[in-house]
Amino acid sequence: MDTINAAKFKATCLSLLDQVKRTGQPIRITKRGKPVAQLSPLPRAGKRAILGCMEGTAKIVGDIESPATKASDWKVLR
Repeated sequence: MDTINAAKFKATCLSLLDQVKRTGQPIRITKRGKPVAQLSPLPRAGKRAILGCMEGTAKIVGDIESPATKASDWKVLR
C-alpha cells in the first residue's frame, strides 16, 4: 500500500484518484507521519440479470387459477 502525506495528497488529489481507480490499490494518507485516512477504490458493481431478478420476492396466497368473483356477478354474462 502506498503512503502519502496530507500536503502532497492535497496537491495531487485528482491524479491520485485516477491512480486508485486504474490500479485498484488503496493509498494511506498520513499527517505528521501518522495514518489518518485511506483512499480506497469502490467495489465493482456486478451486472444483474433481468430475467429472474425478482425471484423469491412474491408470495402466492390462495387459488390463483379460479376467478376472484362468482360468475353470476359478471355483467357480461347476463
